[in-house]
Amino acid sequence: MKINFLFSLFLLFVFVGKAQNIQAISIIPEPVFVQQGGGNYRIKESTAIEVSTNDSNAVRVATFLSQKIATASGFSVPIKVVKTNENNENIHLDLVNDISLGNEGYALQITSRSVELNAYKPAGLFYGMQTLLQLLPKEIEQKTKANKMLWQLPVVSITDTPRFGWRGLMLDVTRHFFSKEEVKYFIDEMVRYKFNLLHLHLTDDQGWRLQIDSLPLLTQVGAWRPKREGKWGNTTAPDSTEPKNYGGFYTHNDIRELVKYAADRFVNILPEIDVPGHSMAAVAAYPELSCTPGTYRVNVGDKFMEWHGNGKFTALIDNTLCPANEKVYPFLDKVFTEVAALFPFEYIHMGGDEAAKNFWEISDSIKVMMDSTGLKTMEEVQSYFTKRVQDIIHAKGKK
Repeated sequence: MKINFLFSLFLLFVFVGKAQNIQAISIIPEPVFVQQGGGNYRIKESTAIEVSTNDSNAVRVATFLSQKIATASGFSVPIKVVKTNENNENIHLDLVNDISLGNEGYALQITSRSVELNAYKPAGLFYGMQTLLQLLPKEIEQKTKANKMLWQLPVVSITDTPRFGWRGLMLDVTRHFFSKEEVKYFIDEMVRYKFNLLHLHLTDDQGWRLQIDSLPLLTQVGAWRPKREGKWGNTTAPDSTEPKNYGGFYTHNDIRELVKYAADRFVNILPEIDVPGHSMAAVAAYPELSCTPGTYRVNVGDKFMEWHGNGKFTALIDNTLCPANEKVYPFLDKVFTEVAALFPFEYIHMGGDEAAKNFWEISDSIKVMMDSTGLKTMEEVQSYFTKRVQDIIHAKGKK
């Protein structure tokens, strides 16, 4: 009995010892298939990255990986474009004729001697690279050299393909403006977790963030407001003497740079121009687009809407473009002409949410339009607006 107990205790120590030699696998999002082995592959000063294709996108992925490793390790990590693997101890990237991996899938095989990353398309290599980086010590994310580190990868076999074609995050640059460099940082953080769609919310009551050459007041007026901090909807309204020095906008060149930066990382940018509601910055610049004539200002976060619960709300200030105002549609045609030219993605988001209708209900121009078109409800009025905007967007070759 005592011998059996001691033998069992010995086996327990053996298993615990082996388990401690296996590095835990933790990848976000969880891959489709993971099979872990024992041991590690070590990246050394002599390690190179071999790319068995001259595809420029694949070479760019290898460059990203080389730069990341070099920055954190201090190693020089050369890239070699080869016809066949020259050194089995290097990191190998290859495009393979395996359609089952799809456009974004990859197969990663790490042994104690080599790393093999295969994909059907360059995007798959890019996402496989992100998995590889997650398998390295967390210090791989440092912007400066990490001293006294063992740059080891666990022995593992991983195959992964995404469940969803669109994997998106929204960045709201209207309520608070984010610089071009901050948007790039956001893209870098997205791709670490294999997101591939950036929904860029460019216009709202608190700011218009996109240069429109044919409508310069949108950024001259609509991009700036007095600065506020604190709880949203509970800030003080500005007075006329306060400087409008908080805000900003993206020029056409800024957008072109961001679109390329995103595309280099296999991210599409979906632009949003939020209409007909959420348009106070637009009507501050061009008040003639409202159903309610008057003077408007860019909202600073002070209350302009009453929320009643269950999705019900009442506007205290008319913050909508007027569906019955024929000046609105040439205005939007100009906006979407420039948006369509700047963003290659096939879709444009026109918002459409939270369009308060209480000012429409008392508008004479809305009543005249409803009589002439046979519209019966305010929801039909908004639908009329949406269909006209849809036609404008379709005319630009977009959806």
